[in-house]
Parts: sequence; C-alpha cells; structure tokens
Amino acid sequence: MGELFSFPNPVNEKAARVVAGTVMLAGIVTLATGAYWLLIPIAYGFWARVLTGPTLSPLGWTAQNVIAPRLGEKKPVAGPPKRFAQAMGAAFSTLALVFGLILGDHGVADGLLAVLVFCAGLESIFAYCVGCKAFAVLMRVGLVPEEICAECADITERLRAGRAAQQAQA
Repeated sequence: MGELFSFPNPVNEKAARVVAGTVMLAGIVTLATGAYWLLIPIAYGFWARVLTGPTLSPLGWTAQNVIAPRLGEKKPVAGPPKRFAQAMGAAFSTLALVFGLILGDHGVADGLLAVLVFCAGLESIFAYCVGCKAFAVLMRVGLVPEEICAECADITERLRAGRAAQQAQA
C-alpha cells in the first residue's frame, strides 16, 4: 500500500511537461465550450498524481511510460516541488469544479481555470513550474523543512551537472 501512495523522486521533466500540455489543452477546451464536466477528469488527474504519482493517473502513466520515452533521454528533476505543483493544480481544479458544476458560478470557475491554464502553459511550453517556484519560496522562508527536499536546498550538484552537460555538448 505504501508503494501505491508514493511520488517519484526524481521526476522526468519531459513527462511533467506532457501532462501540463494536456491539462492546458483540456482547460482551454473547457473555457471555450463551457463544458464544466471536463473539470471532473482534470481534478481527478491532479488528485491521483498528488497521491500516487503516475500510478492511478491515466494521463500521468501514459506521459511517463509511452510519450516521454519517445522524446529522448530522461531529464530528472526533484520530485517534491513537482508534487507540490500537482497539489496546487488539485486545489485550483477542485475549486473550479465546485464553482462551475455545483455552485453554478462560472465567472469564478473560469478565473480559477484561467490561472490553471496559464500555469500549465508555462510548464509545458517554457519548463517554468510556478508550483515549484512557490515550493522554493516556502523552503526559503522555512515553511517547508529542508529534509523534505535536500536536493532543492543544495543546488550545487545540479549546477555541476548542468555545466558538465554544456561542456559535453561543446
């Protein structure tokens, strides 16, 4: 049971970007058509990924096991910030679902979904993870203990690996 409720660390950034791109497209379709029922699979996907990584998320599993391997070599990034970003997505999509489908307040639902689409677009297109940046701020101010993500607290290893990769390409 412990393995079911786990999150990968590291995460393949390519798979994360595929998931974000799909979320962005689903959000755009929802905004364009008013098909708020689409928030059900969007919210489910976020909750599944927060709780189990890609295990119970059909989109996450497909991105990790089918699509990302076809995009070349893995690009590992720290898992805890990505999990935090998924939790932010779960919160925004669940609130959008509640406002859009249950309360019928489409203005609030659209606003929440627009933020989600914007953040997913930044991740999928530019590899800029808003949730990861928020996680880093929370670590800096001491609200997230360093032991949650030792790799996040010490970036020297990532900088070394980045320099080595650049030198290998030159």
